[in-house]
Amino acid sequence: MWDIEGRRYLDFLAAYSAVNQGHCHPRIIAAMKEQADRVTLTSRAFRNDQLGPLCAELCGLTGYSRFLPMNTGAEAVETAIKAVRKWGATVKGVPDGQGEILVFAGNFHGRTTTIVGFSSEESYRQGFGPFTPGFRLLPYGDVAAVESAIGPNTVAILVEPIQGEGGIVIPPIGYLRRLRELATARGVLLTLDEIQSGLGRTGKLFCFEHERIRPDVVIIGKALGGGVVPVSGILADDGVMSVFHPGEHGSTFGGNPLACAVARTALRVILEEALIENSARLGEYFLSRLRSLSSPHVKEVRGKGLWIGVELLPSAGGARRFCEALQAQGLLCKETHVNTIRFAPPLVITREEIDWALERIADVLG
Repeated sequence: MWDIEGRRYLDFLAAYSAVNQGHCHPRIIAAMKEQADRVTLTSRAFRNDQLGPLCAELCGLTGYSRFLPMNTGAEAVETAIKAVRKWGATVKGVPDGQGEILVFAGNFHGRTTTIVGFSSEESYRQGFGPFTPGFRLLPYGDVAAVESAIGPNTVAILVEPIQGEGGIVIPPIGYLRRLRELATARGVLLTLDEIQSGLGRTGKLFCFEHERIRPDVVIIGKALGGGVVPVSGILADDGVMSVFHPGEHGSTFGGNPLACAVARTALRVILEEALIENSARLGEYFLSRLRSLSSPHVKEVRGKGLWIGVELLPSAGGARRFCEALQAQGLLCKETHVNTIRFAPPLVITREEIDWALERIADVLG
C-alpha cells in the first residue's frame, strides 16, 4: 500500500481479515465490474442469478443446508441471535422472551446496541444503554462455568473460537469440543462467530475445524466480500433456518447480485489459489520466528495460522508506540487491549515478505 505522499507500506492488518485475498485482487475486481454492468440490486421478493449459486456453493463447501445472506458482520450476528432465540421459543419450548444466550468476557461480535450490551469492555458500552437483556457473560475458556450456567431457558452458546479483538486469545485445547458436547447434551445451539477467524485465516477454512467439531450455527463475513463489498450471513441446517418465515427477517441489500458475484469469486480465490494452505504453512513459520526473537518487552507470542498476537509486558509502556514505530518503518499493524500487537497479513503474503517484516519487527521490539 502507498500513502498520499508516496510512502510504501506492507499491510499486516488486512482490514481485520476483510482482505484475506489481498487488496484489489484482479479476479474479484473483474467479477465486480462484470456484475456492475449487468444488475446490482434486485428485490428479495424475486430470485437473481447470483444468490442461488452463492448459497449452493457455500452449502456444498461447508455441508450446511442453508445460507442466509446479510451485509455486515454485526448484521450477521444479530441474525444469529434472532435465529437461536426463535428456535428456543418455537422448537425447544422456552417461554417467549425468556431465552438466554451464553457469551464470554473479552468478546467482540460487533457494535450494535444489542451486541455492545453483552460486551465486557466498558468503553464499548458507556453511554449506549439501556441494553437488551437475555445474555449471560462467562469467563472465556472455562468449560465448568458454561456447564454450571446452562439452564432450562438457555438457547445458545455464542463464542469466538479465538478472540481476535481480545488480543488473539486462544482457549485451551479441547475447549470447543467440550462446548459441542455440552450443547448437544443439554439441548442448546452452539453458535460460532467465524467472521474474523474464518475463510482461511487460521490455516483451516474455519477455525473450529482444528478441533473437528460441527457448530449448529456459523457466522461469516469480512473476507467473504473480498475486501470490495460487505457480505455476511449465517450457515445452519433446516432445523434452525426453518424458524424464519417469509417477511420475518431480511435486508434490502443482503444477497444482492453484485455482492453475491463478488463473494462467489472471493471464495474461489481462497480455494483455488491455496490461500488456506499458505496461511497454515507461513503462519507456522512466522510464529516460530517471532518466538525466537530476543526482546526485553515480549511477554508471550500466540497465534494460529496467519493470526498472531504479541503480548508485551506492562513495563513496555503499551503496544501503540511499537505499532507507530513499525508504521514508520513501512509495516502496518495495530494494537489491541493496550499491550498486544496484532499481526494478520493478507493470506497472499510470501515468505520473503514475512522475512522483510521480521527484520523491522526485530528492530522495533529489540
